[in-house]
Amino acid sequence: MTEPMRRRSTPLTPITDALTMGAARLQIPDGAAIVLAVSGGPDSTALLHGAAALAGDRGWSLTVAHLDHALRASSADEAASVAATATGLGLRTEVRRADVAALAAAEHRSLEDAGRQARYRFLDEVAASLGPDALIATAHTADDAAETILLRLARGSGLRGLRGIPPRRGRIVRPLLHARRSALRAALDAAGIGYVTDPSNADLAHARNRVRGELLPALEQLNPAAVEALVRFGRLAAEDDELLDALAAAELAHRRDGEDGAIDWHHPPARALGRRVVRLAIGDPAPSAERIEALLEAAEGPRGGLVIELGGGRGASVRERRIRLE
Repeated sequence: MTEPMRRRSTPLTPITDALTMGAARLQIPDGAAIVLAVSGGPDSTALLHGAAALAGDRGWSLTVAHLDHALRASSADEAASVAATATGLGLRTEVRRADVAALAAAEHRSLEDAGRQARYRFLDEVAASLGPDALIATAHTADDAAETILLRLARGSGLRGLRGIPPRRGRIVRPLLHARRSALRAALDAAGIGYVTDPSNADLAHARNRVRGELLPALEQLNPAAVEALVRFGRLAAEDDELLDALAAAELAHRRDGEDGAIDWHHPPARALGRRVVRLAIGDPAPSAERIEALLEAAEGPRGGLVIELGGGRGASVRERRIRLE
């Protein structure tokens, strides 16, 4: 029996290999309709060219989506370049321009957050037009995941925040999340494929840029595999977080009164589990950590008849070691 013919190696092989591995981990099926989120930067350019190279064999129907944030004078030219590249690869393209600065002011968000919200709304619209099973692929890498974990750690996040970037959330998939940014860029350079470099990425006034330019390199001097170690930590944190959520759901069901919905707190669980129980009972958006602690202190304290404000017009009353959500 002859061995199956191997695909000839090209400069893009590191990218197509990484995408093949990511697609297998995420169980992206053959024949899938996939929206590629392409900014024109190196990571999304790698996603674009890698997916285009695999599409014929996998039967993927690819649509390139680019949102022009209108934050730089060159942004319209960059959008046109992405569209031209996609057209040259024979791919459908959706390009839209959004005034992200105006959105940030209107929605009282930072420019980064407003841009992220606008981008995902746009991507959702494009995917919805392709059908209920269409996927959205973003070009997040292992470096992005490590940076996110460090940022959240510095801000005092709990276990949930330290999970990093999930490989999949709803229809959003991240097939390059295990890949290193440097390997993707080296492959593009070897293939002679150009990409846009955002000058704002060098501005150390932005927290993520300081993590990327200063903190991670310092950690890699201590451990050259620091990025991989942080990603592994995030994966373990996610597994622990899921287990604690399951325990909290069982504990809440055991403590909740079926008649009036009150939560029995006569014999409190361990505080770590108690936080999750009341957070689960309250629902999204989760109250601040300070409000959760105030509720637990009231429920476990000697006084009754207390009301704790939980934000968003919500509150909880504590009487006779029972918590009632209002």
